Amino acid sequence: MKIRKATIHEDSYLTDLAFRSKAYWGYSEDFMEACRNDLTVSSEYIATSLVFVLEDEDTITGFIGLEQEEDGWLLKDLFIDPKYIGKGYGKTLWKNMIEVTKSMNISKVTIHSEPLAEDFYLAMGASRIGEIESTVFEGRKLPLLEFEVSN
Repeated sequence: MKIRKATIHEDSYLTDLAFRSKAYWGYSEDFMEACRNDLTVSSEYIATSLVFVLEDEDTITGFIGLEQEEDGWLLKDLFIDPKYIGKGYGKTLWKNMIEVTKSMNISKVTIHSEPLAEDFYLAMGASRIGEIESTVFEGRKLPLLEFEVSN
């Protein structure tokens, strides 16, 4: 396995991967279509954020993206190709995220979690600090998590 910085030319591929990964959890077509904009990975996002892909035998199996905000860093994306979910790829990307944040002296990362991914983040050491309103569906609450990076 190899982790490397994503290139701007991989935007469409990563968008498709994010869409397939989210759909894996059984959401309806209408729900998925409503999420399309949030799941779109733009070349600008790749160029201005910390986006890394995980490759296994030259196939992108997942990606992770950190975005700088006014008050810190947000884990915007962590998506695994459905064929590889549950095989440790998410943990591998998470460990890389920790290395990157430590090297940049980032002390904490905020996560607006997919509800079905919350247990993964909690197992990785994140803590639930509240809820946040969905940007897609009014009234839908998402887990708000925080991960303290120990240096």
